[in-house]
Amino acid sequence: MNPTDKPSNQKAWLLILPVLICVAFSAILPLMTVINYSVQDIISPTRRVFVGTEWFAMVMRDSELHEALGRQIFFSLSVLAVQIPLGVALALCMPASGWKASATLVLVALSLLIPWNVVGTIWQIFGRTDIGLLGHTLQQMGVDYSYTGNPSHAWITVLVMDVWHWTPLVALLAYAGLRSIPDAYYQAARIDGASKFAVFRYIQLPKMRGVLMIAVLLRFMDSFMIYTEPFVLTGGGPGNSTTFLSQYLTQKAVGQFDLGPAAAFSLIYFLIILLFCFVLYNWMQNVGKSQQQG
Repeated sequence: MNPTDKPSNQKAWLLILPVLICVAFSAILPLMTVINYSVQDIISPTRRVFVGTEWFAMVMRDSELHEALGRQIFFSLSVLAVQIPLGVALALCMPASGWKASATLVLVALSLLIPWNVVGTIWQIFGRTDIGLLGHTLQQMGVDYSYTGNPSHAWITVLVMDVWHWTPLVALLAYAGLRSIPDAYYQAARIDGASKFAVFRYIQLPKMRGVLMIAVLLRFMDSFMIYTEPFVLTGGGPGNSTTFLSQYLTQKAVGQFDLGPAAAFSLIYFLIILLFCFVLYNWMQNVGKSQQQG
């Protein structure tokens, strides 16, 4: 036997078998069930008819779906445009060390511990004009605020609620990226007399690119799948102004019990999220490479 040859032992693959079993039961089997429903017309528990791609064609022609998709894209882009810069700014203002840093981390993370349905209830009360601090204050200032009757007010309230709830996640990720930068970079910047903006532009921002990429993908996926908070706050109203894709899917599957169209829409919804995440990831990768080459 050649001493350079290493013995082949594939038993280590057995260690990932429990993970594969969990993934199969939690993801693959439900996905196959949805695919099965998407090509059949479920007449009764014992009767079903194969319809091919009929449900997909019907869903793609649905005008309500197009409107919900437009609202969803606009909402997710608004979330990214507000939360990413705000989270980075918050991370830059947080203390770097000592008991103040620990206390700040705890305070910043508090909103992340609140369940989603409770967040909607908090803002539902907060926005009321009779007992809510926000609604009553705006009324006293002369603003005819009503998140239940004005679509623009409902939109802004849902957006502000999501910013309040999830911006700390971006801040914590950015803070972790900032703390991973070696002090030697800051010492070199002080020797060169670099301004705070120059330090941020050429040291902190490039070093945070990895965590910011994670923050963008997490916030986009989560905002694109948002359901509980706006449902509790506005119920999708006024009208359909805050009805997003997840609520539209729930109406199809639970309210109307159209399992075939709901399954087809679920797969389209899944592919849309994958497509947008793929585009965002590659765009951020290309931006990072162009900055490094420049």
